[in-house]
Amino acid sequence: KAAELGDADAQYELSRLYEVGKGVEKDEWKVIHCLEEAAIGGHPIARNRLGRIEWNIGNTERAVKHCIIAAKLGDDDSTKMLMHMFRNGQVSKDDLASALRAHQAAVDATKSPQREAAEEYHQREVV
Repeated sequence: KAAELGDADAQYELSRLYEVGKGVEKDEWKVIHCLEEAAIGGHPIARNRLGRIEWNIGNTERAVKHCIIAAKLGDDDSTKMLMHMFRNGQVSKDDLASALRAHQAAVDATKSPQREAAEEYHQREVV
């Protein structure tokens, strides 16, 4: 229901269900559709996954664009992909630097004493 209402997290989770066929029939096109909807809604992991899909089918330019957007949203895996693409000459130094600066700003924006305390608490509970 939340996915139908445009919730990005719900769209992403729905993509995972279609990918593995859990509760729904496996459907590659619906996976991509849900990922696109989630990415449009600002879901960084969905954007990263679209980048990986484009990379795997040889659409390097689209893969780079998805990864730059995901990195700017704070996705760590996308920065790693961009570094790899940079070493292969598929991302310019300026684009990489811009994405890394934006990534750091996004990460910094999520920092707070409350979040750090919650992470410490979680770590104690898990161990």
